[in-house]
Amino acid sequence: MAFAPPSRETDAKAMEDFDVGNAMPPMQPLKTVAFLTAGGLAPCLSSALGYLIEAYSVRSPQTRLICYKGGYKGLLLGDLIEVNQKMRDECGTLQLHGGSPIGNSRVKLTNVKDCVKRGLVKEGQDPQQVAADQLIKDGVDVLHTIGGDDTNTAAAALAEFLKKGGYHMTVIGLPKTIDNDVVPIKQSLGAWTAAEKGAEFFSNVVAESTANPRMFIIHEVMGRDCGWLTAATANEYMKMLKKSSLLPELFVDNMRLGVHAVYLPEMAIDMVAEAARLKTIMDQYDCVNIFISEGAGVHEIVKEMEAKGMDIPRDAFGHIKLDAVNVGKYFGDQFATAIGAEKTLVQKSGYFSRAAPANEADRTLIRQCCMLAVDCALHRQGGVMGQDEERGDRLRAIEFSRIKGGKHFDMNAPWFESLMKEVGQPVTKSSKV
Repeated sequence: MAFAPPSRETDAKAMEDFDVGNAMPPMQPLKTVAFLTAGGLAPCLSSALGYLIEAYSVRSPQTRLICYKGGYKGLLLGDLIEVNQKMRDECGTLQLHGGSPIGNSRVKLTNVKDCVKRGLVKEGQDPQQVAADQLIKDGVDVLHTIGGDDTNTAAAALAEFLKKGGYHMTVIGLPKTIDNDVVPIKQSLGAWTAAEKGAEFFSNVVAESTANPRMFIIHEVMGRDCGWLTAATANEYMKMLKKSSLLPELFVDNMRLGVHAVYLPEMAIDMVAEAARLKTIMDQYDCVNIFISEGAGVHEIVKEMEAKGMDIPRDAFGHIKLDAVNVGKYFGDQFATAIGAEKTLVQKSGYFSRAAPANEADRTLIRQCCMLAVDCALHRQGGVMGQDEERGDRLRAIEFSRIKGGKHFDMNAPWFESLMKEVGQPVTKSSKV
């Protein structure tokens, strides 16, 4: 698997018919378009905002562009900034930066209690109504949401809420998540970059194996329910290693610097068998390096923690806060004694990876999605822009009703099977997948 830019289709082909058999709605003038980024960071937010501003400045320069600051928090508080001419002229600068220049937040509009607690609405107010009133006040014709499945489906629900009140607003989403776990989207924006940066991160960390005898290094990678990012990061790292200059005679070799195990949420892990396999590696090479998803085995770990009477915190969306579970430490504790490790080092690449600027492959896909997004906006065609796996990987406006999170990684992917063969690790699919 290589992170080369996707095939560069012509603009016409990249934006072919959105709904098979349905005619394109006629173009409509747009007075005000709003942008909002939400959820966790990914290496696409800054890039996508830059491309959207650029595209509107060319396709519809008279349209007023506004940005809600801090995601849905800014929408609820009416905290926004208008895109002026200088921002339009210099929006290409955003391609050089990571993060989101307009800020993110994790806010669920239907979680009234949380919104009140955080001071986003007053007691007795309905967050959806407050958001709807703000959009009406600002005269928003089209709302672009750059986020994961929660962000985009929340915006779609908001549009339906407005429609019931007689206000028609089009929502156009861009699929942001480094987990690459949105159904039915083949490749989410920012995931390629995150894998590349995670590999770069570990290429330095792996040298810590020389800092202590019998060193056990655990590289914890983001990925709640989907192991794609961990698998892709390990694969990218191994490709980097193959291109490196080595000196086996002085112990600078593929085995000491390589990946010895990859653990994903989709796997059934035989801890006893794996401990025995890794101990053999430790005995021979004086180190063990594993890559693990932050969600690997998390349900079993949470069950064990709750049985001990521990309270596991959750976010506004009801998701378990994975930092509280600390999968890397758990696996470290489970394996360290069994493999005879003298020192265990857990390193997390998540923040380093997700805050990076988009790489070339991601920028190409982001640009294609943004071009399609603006074309959809001008025709008031809502949906999430992405390569539809259920429509032949076609880049199109995917219906919100079909968008959902929790897509599992396909462990039968040829590149992953090749990676596991190289690592020497037996792979068994979890019965829960």
